[in-house]
Amino acid sequence: MAKHISYHAPADSATLSVRPTPPGESVTWKDFIVLTKPGILRSNMIAVFAGFWLASHWDLQYGKLIMTLLGTMLVMASSCVFNNYFDRELDTKMERTKNRALPTGKMSPKTVLWYAVILGIAGLAVLFGFSGILAGLFGIVGMFVYVVVYTLWLKRSSTWSTSVGAISGAMPPVIGYVAVTGSVDLGAILLFAMLFLWQPPHFWALGIRRVEEYRAAGYPLLPVVKGIPRTKLQMLPYLVLLIPIPILMYLYDYTGMWFLVIGEVLSLAWLFMALKGIRSQDSDAWAKKVFLFSINYLTINLIVIILDTVRF
Repeated sequence: MAKHISYHAPADSATLSVRPTPPGESVTWKDFIVLTKPGILRSNMIAVFAGFWLASHWDLQYGKLIMTLLGTMLVMASSCVFNNYFDRELDTKMERTKNRALPTGKMSPKTVLWYAVILGIAGLAVLFGFSGILAGLFGIVGMFVYVVVYTLWLKRSSTWSTSVGAISGAMPPVIGYVAVTGSVDLGAILLFAMLFLWQPPHFWALGIRRVEEYRAAGYPLLPVVKGIPRTKLQMLPYLVLLIPIPILMYLYDYTGMWFLVIGEVLSLAWLFMALKGIRSQDSDAWAKKVFLFSINYLTINLIVIILDTVRF
């Protein structure tokens, strides 16, 4: 079992464990962009748009849509930068993260911390000012869960980090939805459920592929603590619970037949892949296929929701 990691964040001593900046290498605007994890931002902007579109019933308020996208993007970027800041020492222990700007010493922790704070304040100001109180509150929930509950607490102490952290990853479509409706109804709940249930099996597939890196870094990720076979089994309840979502969205007239068919086919295909993986001898190859499928699963489903929203 991985040992528990206690986290301390002294202002100056944290930089002692990172590698020095190579001579002549200066910080560029690209370094600031990379800190925000653009890949995560791109996929979640689709989720925000899908939530906003679903609630709008094709009657889009374009100004509010743009501001909601902007505000959510800034809040998410802030959360990702905070994540980079607090994980800077642990990132030196993983091949996937050791060359980031903070672990290499290219950027100072103080600069990154201020960058995170400014992005967060700006994002929440936009959401509260243009998207409504509920959108702003869900933005705060997303930030708090990701930065405090996930990054600072559970990621360092519990296998529950992935499941609980999924709450923050499910906020973007909900923010988009409530920006239009100003209330939480079944549509918001189903969007939340889809994103929430998608994340653990998606991330555990990555965790299986990089289990030794997480073990070396001391992260108590499920494959590290409970083993790969147990992780494969624990994916199944999440995948089973994804199956009713396209049906419910169709029955309650949120989406049409296309999402019912495509969403169900993709959900069943993912479950079938997971069941096959239980007996797979090559867990790394299997996990790679599942991880790539999970990315396509979410992207395709969100695009179909956008294109298949019922016209009222």
